[in-house]
Amino acid sequence: METQTKTQVEVEGKSKIKISGAEAIVRSLLEEGTELMFGYIGGAIMPVYDVLYDYQDQLKHVMVRHEQGAIHAAQGYARISKKPGVCLATSGPGATNLITGLADAMLDSTPLVCITGQVGSSLLGTDAFQETDVVGVSMPVTKWNFQVTKAAEIPEAIAKAFFIARSGRPGPVLLDITKDAQFAELEYSYEKITQIRSYIPYPKMDTDAVAKAALMINSAKKPFILVGQGVILSGAQKSFRKLVEKTGIPVGSTLLGLSAFPSNHPLFTGMLGMHGNYAPNINTNECDVLIAIGMRFDDRVTGNIKTYAKQAKIVHIDIDNAEIDKNVKTDVAVVADAKQAIKALLPLLNENSHEEWVKSFADLRAYEYEKVIEKDCYPIEGELKMGEIINKLSEKTKGEAIIVTDVGQHQMASARYYQFNKTQSLVTSGGLGTMGFGIPAAVGAQIAAGDERDVYAFIGDGGFQMTIQELGTISQSNLNVKIILLNNNFLGMVRQWQDMFNDKRYSYTELTNPDFITIAKGFGIEGKTISKREEADKAIDDLIAHKGPFLLEVKVGKNDNVFPMVPAGGTVSEMILE
Repeated sequence: METQTKTQVEVEGKSKIKISGAEAIVRSLLEEGTELMFGYIGGAIMPVYDVLYDYQDQLKHVMVRHEQGAIHAAQGYARISKKPGVCLATSGPGATNLITGLADAMLDSTPLVCITGQVGSSLLGTDAFQETDVVGVSMPVTKWNFQVTKAAEIPEAIAKAFFIARSGRPGPVLLDITKDAQFAELEYSYEKITQIRSYIPYPKMDTDAVAKAALMINSAKKPFILVGQGVILSGAQKSFRKLVEKTGIPVGSTLLGLSAFPSNHPLFTGMLGMHGNYAPNINTNECDVLIAIGMRFDDRVTGNIKTYAKQAKIVHIDIDNAEIDKNVKTDVAVVADAKQAIKALLPLLNENSHEEWVKSFADLRAYEYEKVIEKDCYPIEGELKMGEIINKLSEKTKGEAIIVTDVGQHQMASARYYQFNKTQSLVTSGGLGTMGFGIPAAVGAQIAAGDERDVYAFIGDGGFQMTIQELGTISQSNLNVKIILLNNNFLGMVRQWQDMFNDKRYSYTELTNPDFITIAKGFGIEGKTISKREEADKAIDDLIAHKGPFLLEVKVGKNDNVFPMVPAGGTVSEMILE
Protein backbone atom coordinates (compact mmCIF):
# COMPACT_ATOMS: atom_id res chain seq x y z
CA MET A 1 0.00 0.00 0.00
CA GLU A 2 1.33 3.43 -0.87
CA THR A 3 2.52 5.65 1.96
CA GLN A 4 0.15 8.50 2.79
CA THR A 5 2.12 11.70 3.37
CA LYS A 6 0.99 14.93 4.97
CA THR A 7 2.77 18.13 3.97
CA GLN A 8 1.83 21.79 4.20
CA VAL A 9 1.72 23.68 0.90
CA GLU A 10 0.86 27.25 0.00
CA VAL A 11 -1.94 27.56 -2.53
CA GLU A 12 -3.24 31.01 -3.51
CA GLY A 13 -1.93 32.44 -0.28
CA LYS A 14 -3.78 29.86 1.85
CA SER A 15 -2.17 27.06 3.82
CA LYS A 16 -3.49 23.67 2.71
CA ILE A 17 -2.56 20.18 3.77
CA LYS A 18 -1.46 17.60 1.23
CA ILE A 19 -3.03 14.21 1.97
CA SER A 20 -4.29 11.10 0.24
CA GLY A 21 -7.76 10.83 -1.21
CA ALA A 22 -8.58 8.21 1.43
CA GLU A 23 -7.71 10.60 4.23
CA ALA A 24 -9.67 13.34 2.46
CA ILE A 25 -12.73 11.10 2.66
CA VAL A 26 -12.32 10.66 6.42
CA ARG A 27 -11.60 14.31 7.08
CA SER A 28 -14.55 15.40 4.95
CA LEU A 29 -16.88 13.11 6.88
CA LEU A 30 -15.66 14.69 10.10
CA GLU A 31 -16.23 18.18 8.63
CA GLU A 32 -19.87 17.21 8.10
CA GLY A 33 -20.24 16.21 11.74
CA THR A 34 -20.11 12.46 11.17
CA GLU A 35 -19.47 10.67 14.44
CA LEU A 36 -20.25 7.11 13.41
CA MET A 37 -20.47 4.94 10.33
CA PHE A 38 -21.36 1.37 9.47
CA GLY A 39 -19.50 -0.76 7.01
CA TYR A 40 -17.74 -3.88 5.81
CA ILE A 41 -14.14 -3.84 4.63
CA GLY A 42 -12.98 -5.07 1.22
CA GLY A 43 -10.17 -4.54 -1.24
CA ALA A 44 -11.47 -1.50 -3.13
CA ILE A 45 -12.30 0.44 0.06
CA MET A 46 -9.24 -0.73 2.01
CA PRO A 47 -7.32 2.58 1.71
CA VAL A 48 -10.12 4.33 3.65
CA TYR A 49 -10.09 1.64 6.33
CA ASP A 50 -6.32 2.02 6.66
CA VAL A 51 -6.80 5.73 7.38
CA LEU A 52 -9.62 4.98 9.84
CA TYR A 53 -7.06 3.16 11.98
CA ASP A 54 -5.62 6.58 12.91
CA TYR A 55 -9.02 8.22 13.49
CA GLN A 56 -10.68 5.74 15.86
CA ASP A 57 -10.98 8.34 18.61
CA GLN A 58 -12.84 10.77 16.34
CA LEU A 59 -14.89 8.54 14.07
CA LYS A 60 -16.49 5.36 15.37
CA HIS A 61 -16.98 2.50 12.94
CA VAL A 62 -19.39 -0.39 13.47
CA MET A 63 -18.32 -3.53 11.63
CA VAL A 64 -21.47 -5.33 10.51
CA ARG A 65 -21.69 -8.86 9.14
CA HIS A 66 -23.18 -8.03 5.73
CA GLU A 67 -23.38 -4.83 3.69
CA GLN A 68 -27.19 -4.93 3.75
CA GLY A 69 -26.85 -4.84 7.53
CA ALA A 70 -24.66 -1.74 7.21
CA ILE A 71 -27.17 0.26 5.22
CA HIS A 72 -30.19 -0.76 7.31
CA ALA A 73 -28.22 0.15 10.45
CA ALA A 74 -27.44 3.51 8.88
CA GLN A 75 -31.18 3.95 8.22
CA GLY A 76 -32.03 3.20 11.84
CA TYR A 77 -29.38 5.64 12.99
CA ALA A 78 -30.64 8.37 10.66
CA ARG A 79 -34.27 7.96 11.69
CA ILE A 80 -33.49 8.44 15.38
CA SER A 81 -30.53 10.86 15.24
CA LYS A 82 -32.01 13.01 12.43
CA LYS A 83 -28.51 13.04 10.91
CA PRO A 84 -27.55 11.37 7.64
CA GLY A 85 -26.60 7.75 8.17
CA VAL A 86 -23.19 6.88 6.72
CA CYS A 87 -22.02 3.51 5.45
CA LEU A 88 -19.01 2.10 3.60
CA ALA A 89 -18.75 -0.88 1.26
CA THR A 90 -16.30 -2.25 -1.22
CA SER A 91 -16.82 -2.63 -4.97
CA GLY A 92 -18.78 -5.29 -6.82
CA PRO A 93 -20.82 -7.49 -4.47
CA GLY A 94 -20.21 -5.14 -1.54
CA ALA A 95 -21.75 -2.25 -3.47
CA THR A 96 -24.64 -4.26 -4.90
CA ASN A 97 -25.50 -5.51 -1.40
CA LEU A 98 -26.42 -1.90 -0.60
CA ILE A 99 -29.07 -1.65 -3.32
CA THR A 100 -32.00 -2.96 -1.26
CA GLY A 101 -31.24 -0.46 1.49
CA LEU A 102 -30.92 2.38 -1.00
CA ALA A 103 -34.33 1.54 -2.45
CA ASP A 104 -35.78 1.32 1.04
CA ALA A 105 -34.31 4.69 2.03
CA MET A 106 -35.44 6.30 -1.20
CA LEU A 107 -39.07 5.30 -0.68
CA ASP A 108 -39.01 6.25 3.01
CA SER A 109 -37.12 9.56 2.56
CA THR A 110 -34.21 8.56 4.81
CA PRO A 111 -31.00 10.61 4.48
CA LEU A 112 -27.96 8.42 3.79
CA VAL A 113 -24.44 8.97 2.48
CA CYS A 114 -23.07 5.70 1.11
CA ILE A 115 -19.47 5.46 -0.04
CA THR A 116 -18.33 2.52 -2.13
CA GLY A 117 -14.86 1.66 -3.30
CA GLN A 118 -14.33 0.98 -6.99
CA VAL A 119 -11.62 -0.59 -9.11
CA GLY A 120 -8.91 1.71 -10.41
CA SER A 121 -10.05 4.18 -13.07
CA SER A 122 -7.83 2.54 -15.70
CA LEU A 123 -9.81 -0.69 -15.23
CA LEU A 124 -13.28 0.82 -15.50
CA GLY A 125 -15.32 -0.90 -18.17
CA THR A 126 -12.98 -3.91 -18.47
CA ASP A 127 -15.02 -6.29 -16.31
CA ALA A 128 -12.20 -6.26 -13.80
CA PHE A 129 -12.35 -8.37 -10.65
CA GLN A 130 -15.21 -7.11 -8.46
CA GLU A 131 -16.11 -4.34 -10.88
CA THR A 132 -19.79 -3.39 -11.13
CA ASP A 133 -21.33 -0.23 -12.58
CA VAL A 134 -22.79 0.72 -9.21
CA VAL A 135 -23.63 4.23 -10.41
CA GLY A 136 -25.77 2.80 -13.17
CA VAL A 137 -27.30 0.15 -10.94
CA SER A 138 -28.14 2.59 -8.13
CA MET A 139 -29.37 5.51 -10.21
CA PRO A 140 -33.11 4.70 -9.88
CA VAL A 141 -32.86 4.28 -6.09
CA THR A 142 -30.74 7.28 -5.09
CA LYS A 143 -31.51 10.96 -4.78
CA TRP A 144 -28.07 11.59 -6.33
CA ASN A 145 -25.04 9.49 -7.16
CA PHE A 146 -21.61 10.21 -8.58
CA GLN A 147 -18.40 8.41 -9.45
CA VAL A 148 -15.18 10.01 -8.25
CA THR A 149 -12.08 9.20 -10.31
CA LYS A 150 -9.72 11.95 -9.11
CA ALA A 151 -8.63 12.65 -5.55
CA ALA A 152 -9.18 16.40 -6.01
CA GLU A 153 -12.91 15.77 -6.54
CA ILE A 154 -13.43 14.13 -3.15
CA PRO A 155 -14.07 17.10 -0.80
CA GLU A 156 -16.63 18.77 -3.06
CA ALA A 157 -18.35 15.47 -3.84
CA ILE A 158 -18.78 14.67 -0.15
CA ALA A 159 -19.99 18.20 0.66
CA LYS A 160 -22.53 17.92 -2.15
CA ALA A 161 -23.59 14.46 -1.00
CA PHE A 162 -24.40 15.59 2.54
CA PHE A 163 -26.24 18.70 1.36
CA ILE A 164 -28.43 16.72 -1.04
CA ALA A 165 -29.06 13.86 1.39
CA ARG A 166 -30.30 16.05 4.26
CA SER A 167 -31.97 18.98 2.48
CA GLY A 168 -35.53 19.25 1.24
CA ARG A 169 -37.14 15.83 1.02
CA PRO A 170 -34.29 13.71 2.42
CA GLY A 171 -32.95 10.66 0.65
CA PRO A 172 -29.96 8.42 -0.02
CA VAL A 173 -26.90 9.42 -2.04
CA LEU A 174 -24.03 7.25 -3.19
CA LEU A 175 -20.44 8.13 -4.02
CA ASP A 176 -18.42 5.51 -5.91
CA ILE A 177 -14.70 6.30 -5.48
CA THR A 178 -12.02 4.56 -7.50
CA LYS A 179 -9.09 3.02 -5.69
CA ASP A 180 -6.51 5.20 -7.44
CA ALA A 181 -8.43 8.30 -6.34
CA GLN A 182 -8.15 7.03 -2.77
CA PHE A 183 -4.38 6.56 -3.09
CA ALA A 184 -3.57 9.77 -4.99
CA GLU A 185 -2.70 12.98 -3.17
CA LEU A 186 -4.54 16.27 -3.21
CA GLU A 187 -4.17 19.68 -1.65
CA TYR A 188 -6.98 19.40 0.85
CA SER A 189 -9.43 22.06 1.95
CA TYR A 190 -13.11 21.74 2.73
CA GLU A 191 -16.09 24.00 2.24
CA LYS A 192 -19.63 23.00 3.10
CA ILE A 193 -22.19 23.40 0.36
CA THR A 194 -25.36 25.38 1.06
CA GLN A 195 -26.77 25.65 -2.44
CA ILE A 196 -26.52 23.99 -5.83
CA ARG A 197 -27.60 25.63 -9.05
CA SER A 198 -30.87 24.15 -10.37
CA TYR A 199 -31.49 22.20 -7.14
CA ILE A 200 -34.25 23.83 -5.08
CA PRO A 201 -34.82 21.68 -1.98
CA TYR A 202 -37.18 24.13 -0.30
CA PRO A 203 -39.77 25.46 -2.76
CA LYS A 204 -41.17 28.95 -2.37
CA MET A 205 -44.50 28.62 -0.60
CA ASP A 206 -47.58 30.05 -2.32
CA THR A 207 -49.28 32.19 0.34
CA ASP A 208 -52.46 32.36 -1.74
CA ALA A 209 -52.66 28.56 -1.63
CA VAL A 210 -52.23 28.68 2.16
CA ALA A 211 -55.08 31.17 2.41
CA LYS A 212 -57.31 28.98 0.23
CA ALA A 213 -56.48 25.95 2.36
CA ALA A 214 -57.34 27.87 5.55
CA LEU A 215 -60.68 29.01 4.08
CA MET A 216 -61.55 25.44 3.09
CA ILE A 217 -60.60 24.06 6.52
CA ASN A 218 -62.49 26.78 8.40
CA SER A 219 -65.68 26.10 6.43
CA ALA A 220 -65.51 22.31 6.84
CA LYS A 221 -68.12 20.44 8.89
CA LYS A 222 -66.32 17.10 8.89
CA PRO A 223 -62.60 17.80 8.39
CA PHE A 224 -60.04 15.03 8.78
CA ILE A 225 -56.23 15.31 8.93
CA LEU A 226 -53.88 12.65 7.57
CA VAL A 227 -50.41 13.01 9.09
CA GLY A 228 -47.35 11.51 7.44
CA GLN A 229 -43.65 11.24 8.13
CA GLY A 230 -43.06 14.64 6.56
CA VAL A 231 -44.17 16.22 9.84
CA ILE A 232 -41.44 14.29 11.68
CA LEU A 233 -38.78 14.97 9.04
CA SER A 234 -39.46 18.70 9.17
CA GLY A 235 -39.49 18.81 12.98
CA ALA A 236 -43.05 20.14 12.92
CA GLN A 237 -44.52 17.97 15.68
CA LYS A 238 -45.15 20.82 18.15
CA SER A 239 -46.62 23.13 15.51
CA PHE A 240 -48.76 20.31 14.19
CA ARG A 241 -50.16 19.63 17.65
CA LYS A 242 -51.04 23.31 18.03
CA LEU A 243 -52.89 23.19 14.70
CA VAL A 244 -54.87 20.11 15.71
CA GLU A 245 -55.80 21.42 19.13
CA LYS A 246 -56.78 24.83 17.79
CA THR A 247 -59.06 23.42 15.11
CA GLY A 248 -60.32 20.34 16.96
CA ILE A 249 -59.82 18.21 13.85
CA PRO A 250 -59.37 14.43 14.29
CA VAL A 251 -56.08 12.92 13.08
CA GLY A 252 -55.25 9.65 11.33
CA SER A 253 -51.66 8.59 10.68
CA THR A 254 -49.79 6.75 7.97
CA LEU A 255 -47.49 3.95 9.12
CA LEU A 256 -44.41 6.18 8.99
CA GLY A 257 -46.34 9.10 10.45
CA LEU A 258 -46.90 7.23 13.73
CA SER A 259 -45.43 9.15 16.69
CA ALA A 260 -45.76 12.51 14.89
CA PHE A 261 -48.82 12.97 17.14
CA PRO A 262 -49.33 11.21 20.49
CA SER A 263 -51.36 8.01 20.31
CA ASN A 264 -53.03 8.84 23.63
CA HIS A 265 -54.32 12.23 22.45
CA PRO A 266 -58.16 12.41 22.33
CA LEU A 267 -58.06 13.61 18.71
CA PHE A 268 -55.87 10.75 17.51
CA THR A 269 -57.99 8.17 15.69
CA GLY A 270 -55.39 5.57 14.71
CA MET A 271 -53.50 4.30 11.72
CA LEU A 272 -54.70 4.52 8.14
CA GLY A 273 -54.55 1.87 5.50
CA MET A 274 -54.76 -1.82 4.75
CA HIS A 275 -54.30 -3.04 8.34
CA GLY A 276 -55.06 0.27 10.00
CA ASN A 277 -57.84 1.19 12.38
CA TYR A 278 -61.48 0.97 11.41
CA ALA A 279 -62.55 4.52 12.26
CA PRO A 280 -60.01 6.53 10.23
CA ASN A 281 -60.50 4.28 7.22
CA ILE A 282 -64.30 4.39 7.27
CA ASN A 283 -64.44 8.13 7.92
CA THR A 284 -62.01 8.90 5.12
CA ASN A 285 -64.98 8.28 2.86
CA GLU A 286 -67.29 10.36 5.09
CA CYS A 287 -65.30 13.56 5.65
CA ASP A 288 -65.94 16.73 3.65
CA VAL A 289 -62.37 18.10 3.75
CA LEU A 290 -59.34 15.84 3.82
CA ILE A 291 -56.08 17.55 4.86
CA ALA A 292 -52.97 15.51 4.01
CA ILE A 293 -49.70 16.76 5.53
CA GLY A 294 -46.33 15.22 4.66
CA MET A 295 -47.73 12.03 3.15
CA ARG A 296 -47.92 10.73 -0.40
CA PHE A 297 -51.24 8.85 -0.66
CA ASP A 298 -49.53 5.47 -0.92
CA ASP A 299 -51.71 2.66 -2.27
CA ARG A 300 -51.61 0.89 1.12
CA VAL A 301 -53.33 3.99 2.57
CA THR A 302 -55.86 4.63 -0.18
CA GLY A 303 -56.91 1.17 -1.31
CA ASN A 304 -58.85 1.47 -4.58
CA ILE A 305 -58.04 4.99 -5.71
CA LYS A 306 -61.23 5.16 -7.81
CA THR A 307 -63.38 5.11 -4.69
CA TYR A 308 -61.07 6.99 -2.31
CA ALA A 309 -62.52 10.10 -0.60
CA LYS A 310 -64.53 11.12 -3.66
CA GLN A 311 -66.91 13.15 -1.51
CA ALA A 312 -64.13 15.28 0.01
CA LYS A 313 -62.25 18.40 -0.93
CA ILE A 314 -58.52 17.58 -0.76
CA VAL A 315 -55.85 19.84 0.75
CA HIS A 316 -52.37 18.40 0.18
CA ILE A 317 -49.28 19.83 1.89
CA ASP A 318 -45.99 18.31 0.75
CA ILE A 319 -42.44 19.49 0.11
CA ASP A 320 -42.17 17.45 -3.08
CA ASN A 321 -44.16 18.83 -6.01
CA ALA A 322 -43.93 15.43 -7.71
CA GLU A 323 -46.33 14.01 -5.10
CA ILE A 324 -49.05 16.56 -5.84
CA ASP A 325 -51.85 15.00 -7.95
CA LYS A 326 -49.71 11.88 -8.50
CA ASN A 327 -52.23 9.55 -6.88
CA VAL A 328 -55.08 11.72 -5.57
CA LYS A 329 -56.36 14.83 -7.30
CA THR A 330 -56.12 17.84 -4.98
CA ASP A 331 -58.30 20.91 -4.67
CA VAL A 332 -55.66 22.99 -2.91
CA ALA A 333 -51.94 22.14 -2.96
CA VAL A 334 -49.36 23.79 -0.72
CA VAL A 335 -45.89 22.81 -1.90
CA ALA A 336 -43.70 23.58 1.08
CA ASP A 337 -41.86 22.15 4.03
CA ALA A 338 -44.47 20.90 6.51
CA LYS A 339 -43.22 23.08 9.36
CA GLN A 340 -43.25 26.21 7.23
CA ALA A 341 -46.73 25.47 5.89
CA ILE A 342 -48.20 24.68 9.31
CA LYS A 343 -46.79 27.88 10.82
CA ALA A 344 -48.28 29.88 7.96
CA LEU A 345 -51.66 28.16 8.37
CA LEU A 346 -51.96 28.48 12.14
CA PRO A 347 -52.91 32.19 12.42
CA LEU A 348 -55.45 31.81 9.60
CA LEU A 349 -57.36 28.94 11.20
CA ASN A 350 -60.36 29.42 13.45
CA GLU A 351 -60.58 27.87 16.88
CA ASN A 352 -63.12 25.13 16.59
CA SER A 353 -64.39 21.81 17.82
CA HIS A 354 -66.24 19.13 15.92
CA GLU A 355 -67.80 17.17 18.74
CA GLU A 356 -70.33 15.11 16.79
CA TRP A 357 -67.80 14.34 14.09
CA VAL A 358 -65.15 13.33 16.64
CA LYS A 359 -67.74 11.18 18.42
CA SER A 360 -68.34 9.24 15.21
CA PHE A 361 -64.70 8.11 15.33
CA ALA A 362 -65.12 7.03 18.95
CA ASP A 363 -68.21 4.99 18.06
CA LEU A 364 -66.37 3.23 15.25
CA ARG A 365 -63.41 2.65 17.55
CA ALA A 366 -65.70 1.00 20.09
CA TYR A 367 -67.00 -1.31 17.37
CA GLU A 368 -63.44 -2.25 16.36
CA TYR A 369 -62.51 -2.79 20.00
CA GLU A 370 -65.32 -5.29 20.43
CA LYS A 371 -64.66 -7.12 17.17
CA VAL A 372 -60.83 -7.07 17.06
CA ILE A 373 -58.81 -5.18 19.67
CA GLU A 374 -60.15 -6.85 22.81
CA LYS A 375 -59.57 -10.30 21.31
CA ASP A 376 -56.03 -9.38 20.18
CA CYS A 377 -54.84 -7.55 23.28
CA TYR A 378 -56.77 -9.16 26.15
CA PRO A 379 -57.45 -12.80 25.25
CA ILE A 380 -58.29 -15.15 28.10
CA GLU A 381 -57.72 -18.48 26.40
CA GLY A 382 -55.95 -20.08 23.46
CA GLU A 383 -52.45 -19.50 22.17
CA LEU A 384 -50.46 -16.33 22.79
CA LYS A 385 -51.22 -13.50 20.39
CA MET A 386 -48.89 -10.92 18.92
CA GLY A 387 -51.21 -8.12 19.97
CA GLU A 388 -51.20 -9.00 23.65
CA ILE A 389 -47.39 -9.08 23.81
CA ILE A 390 -47.07 -5.75 22.01
CA ASN A 391 -49.81 -4.23 24.17
CA LYS A 392 -48.12 -5.45 27.38
CA LEU A 393 -44.82 -3.87 26.37
CA SER A 394 -46.62 -0.65 25.47
CA GLU A 395 -48.29 -0.49 28.88
CA LYS A 396 -45.10 -1.34 30.77
CA THR A 397 -43.01 1.23 28.88
CA LYS A 398 -45.83 3.84 28.88
CA GLY A 399 -45.55 4.09 25.10
CA GLU A 400 -42.24 5.94 25.38
CA ALA A 401 -39.73 3.43 23.98
CA ILE A 402 -38.29 3.30 20.48
CA ILE A 403 -39.88 0.48 18.52
CA VAL A 404 -38.12 -1.08 15.55
CA THR A 405 -39.92 -3.67 13.45
CA ASP A 406 -39.19 -6.01 10.63
CA VAL A 407 -41.89 -6.58 7.99
CA GLY A 408 -45.01 -8.72 8.16
CA GLN A 409 -47.88 -9.42 10.53
CA HIS A 410 -45.88 -8.39 13.60
CA GLN A 411 -45.15 -5.03 11.91
CA MET A 412 -48.82 -4.25 11.47
CA ALA A 413 -49.65 -5.49 14.98
CA SER A 414 -46.86 -3.31 16.41
CA ALA A 415 -48.16 -0.26 14.56
CA ARG A 416 -51.68 -0.95 15.81
CA TYR A 417 -51.04 -1.88 19.44
CA TYR A 418 -47.98 0.02 20.60
CA GLN A 419 -49.04 3.46 21.83
CA PHE A 420 -46.53 5.96 20.45
CA ASN A 421 -46.77 8.65 23.10
CA LYS A 422 -43.31 10.09 22.50
CA THR A 423 -42.30 11.50 19.15
CA GLN A 424 -39.81 9.89 16.77
CA SER A 425 -40.43 6.43 18.17
CA LEU A 426 -41.02 4.08 15.23
CA VAL A 427 -38.37 2.72 12.86
CA THR A 428 -39.83 0.44 10.21
CA SER A 429 -39.63 -0.25 6.50
CA GLY A 430 -42.66 1.41 4.93
CA GLY A 431 -42.62 1.83 1.17
CA LEU A 432 -40.40 -1.11 0.24
CA GLY A 433 -41.46 -3.50 3.00
CA THR A 434 -38.01 -5.06 3.39
CA MET A 435 -37.83 -8.29 5.34
CA GLY A 436 -34.54 -8.42 7.25
CA PHE A 437 -34.70 -4.69 8.02
CA GLY A 438 -35.43 -5.02 11.74
CA ILE A 439 -32.29 -6.35 13.44
CA PRO A 440 -29.73 -4.09 11.69
CA ALA A 441 -32.06 -1.07 11.92
CA ALA A 442 -32.28 -1.69 15.68
CA VAL A 443 -28.46 -1.58 15.82
CA GLY A 444 -28.43 1.91 14.33
CA ALA A 445 -31.42 3.11 16.34
CA GLN A 446 -29.89 1.96 19.63
CA ILE A 447 -26.55 3.65 18.92
CA ALA A 448 -28.37 6.87 18.05
CA ALA A 449 -30.54 6.68 21.17
CA GLY A 450 -27.66 5.86 23.51
CA ASP A 451 -28.69 5.69 27.15
CA GLU A 452 -31.57 8.13 26.72
CA ARG A 453 -34.18 5.69 25.42
CA ASP A 454 -34.69 1.94 25.27
CA VAL A 455 -34.95 0.19 21.91
CA TYR A 456 -37.18 -2.85 21.37
CA ALA A 457 -37.21 -4.74 18.09
CA PHE A 458 -40.28 -6.77 17.12
CA ILE A 459 -39.20 -9.36 14.57
CA GLY A 460 -40.94 -12.23 12.79
CA ASP A 461 -39.26 -15.60 12.41
CA GLY A 462 -39.01 -15.17 8.63
CA GLY A 463 -37.35 -11.75 8.61
CA PHE A 464 -35.17 -12.71 11.58
CA GLN A 465 -33.41 -15.36 9.52
CA MET A 466 -32.66 -12.94 6.69
CA THR A 467 -30.22 -10.87 8.76
CA ILE A 468 -29.69 -13.11 11.80
CA GLN A 469 -25.93 -12.72 11.38
CA GLU A 470 -26.23 -9.15 12.71
CA LEU A 471 -26.58 -10.68 16.18
CA GLY A 472 -22.79 -10.76 15.87
CA THR A 473 -22.74 -6.97 15.46
CA ILE A 474 -25.02 -6.54 18.47
CA SER A 475 -22.86 -8.84 20.58
CA GLN A 476 -19.48 -7.43 19.57
CA SER A 477 -20.65 -3.87 20.23
CA ASN A 478 -22.58 -4.94 23.38
CA LEU A 479 -25.62 -2.98 22.27
CA ASN A 480 -28.64 -2.76 24.56
CA VAL A 481 -31.03 -4.07 21.88
CA LYS A 482 -34.03 -5.99 23.19
CA ILE A 483 -35.39 -8.35 20.52
CA ILE A 484 -38.89 -9.79 20.78
CA LEU A 485 -39.18 -12.61 18.27
CA LEU A 486 -42.84 -13.31 17.51
CA ASN A 487 -42.54 -16.82 16.16
CA ASN A 488 -45.45 -18.50 14.37
CA ASN A 489 -43.39 -20.83 12.13
CA PHE A 490 -44.87 -19.18 9.06
CA LEU A 491 -44.31 -16.34 6.68
CA GLY A 492 -47.40 -15.02 8.38
CA MET A 493 -48.55 -12.17 6.16
CA VAL A 494 -48.34 -14.25 2.99
CA ARG A 495 -50.01 -17.16 4.78
CA GLN A 496 -52.85 -14.81 5.75
CA TRP A 497 -53.42 -13.97 2.09
CA GLN A 498 -53.27 -17.64 1.18
CA ASP A 499 -55.77 -18.32 3.95
CA MET A 500 -58.22 -15.63 2.83
CA PHE A 501 -57.81 -15.52 -0.94
CA ASN A 502 -56.16 -18.78 -2.07
CA ASP A 503 -58.36 -21.42 -0.42
CA LYS A 504 -55.79 -22.12 2.31
CA ARG A 505 -53.26 -23.37 -0.24
CA TYR A 506 -50.19 -22.74 1.92
CA SER A 507 -47.60 -22.84 -0.82
CA TYR A 508 -44.09 -22.53 0.66
CA THR A 509 -44.95 -20.32 3.61
CA GLU A 510 -44.50 -22.77 6.50
CA LEU A 511 -41.06 -22.63 8.14
CA THR A 512 -39.05 -25.28 9.93
CA ASN A 513 -37.14 -23.00 12.28
CA PRO A 514 -33.91 -23.51 14.20
CA ASP A 515 -33.43 -23.17 17.95
CA PHE A 516 -33.19 -19.37 18.01
CA ILE A 517 -32.15 -19.17 21.67
CA THR A 518 -29.22 -21.51 21.11
CA ILE A 519 -28.15 -19.42 18.11
CA ALA A 520 -28.35 -16.24 20.20
CA LYS A 521 -26.29 -17.84 22.95
CA GLY A 522 -23.74 -18.82 20.31
CA PHE A 523 -23.32 -15.09 19.69
CA GLY A 524 -23.06 -14.45 23.43
CA ILE A 525 -26.60 -13.06 23.74
CA GLU A 526 -28.89 -14.23 26.50
CA GLY A 527 -32.38 -15.38 25.63
CA LYS A 528 -35.57 -17.05 26.73
CA THR A 529 -38.58 -18.72 25.09
CA ILE A 530 -42.17 -18.49 26.31
CA SER A 531 -45.34 -20.08 24.96
CA LYS A 532 -47.85 -19.69 27.82
CA ARG A 533 -49.91 -16.67 28.79
CA GLU A 534 -48.99 -16.89 32.47
CA GLU A 535 -45.29 -16.52 31.53
CA ALA A 536 -45.69 -13.29 29.57
CA ASP A 537 -45.74 -10.62 32.28
CA LYS A 538 -42.60 -11.80 34.03
CA ALA A 539 -40.78 -12.41 30.76
CA ILE A 540 -41.45 -8.85 29.60
CA ASP A 541 -40.48 -7.43 33.01
CA ASP A 542 -37.21 -9.38 32.85
CA LEU A 543 -36.60 -8.15 29.31
CA ILE A 544 -37.11 -4.53 30.34
CA ALA A 545 -34.82 -4.89 33.36
CA HIS A 546 -32.04 -6.71 31.53
CA LYS A 547 -28.85 -4.76 30.80
CA GLY A 548 -27.40 -5.54 27.41
CA PRO A 549 -28.80 -7.43 24.42
CA PHE A 550 -31.52 -10.01 24.99
CA LEU A 551 -33.71 -12.23 22.81
CA LEU A 552 -37.22 -13.04 24.00
CA GLU A 553 -38.81 -15.63 21.75
CA VAL A 554 -42.61 -15.72 22.00
CA LYS A 555 -44.34 -18.64 20.34
CA VAL A 556 -47.64 -17.29 19.03
CA GLY A 557 -50.59 -18.85 17.22
CA LYS A 558 -49.67 -20.22 13.82
CA ASN A 559 -52.97 -19.36 12.16
CA ASP A 560 -53.73 -15.95 13.65
CA ASN A 561 -54.55 -13.19 11.17
CA VAL A 562 -54.12 -9.43 11.47
CA PHE A 563 -57.44 -7.61 11.29
CA PRO A 564 -58.97 -5.28 10.23
CA MET A 565 -57.92 -5.65 6.62
CA VAL A 566 -58.74 -3.87 3.39
CA PRO A 567 -58.69 -6.58 0.70
CA ALA A 568 -56.43 -5.97 -2.28
CA GLY A 569 -58.25 -3.78 -4.78
CA GLY A 570 -60.89 -2.89 -2.19
CA THR A 571 -61.93 0.49 -0.91
CA VAL A 572 -61.14 1.73 2.60
CA SER A 573 -64.86 1.48 3.37
CA GLU A 574 -64.75 -2.29 2.82
CA MET A 575 -62.59 -3.24 5.80
CA ILE A 576 -62.86 -6.85 6.94
CA LEU A 577 -62.96 -7.03 10.74
CA GLU A 578 -62.96 -10.78 11.27
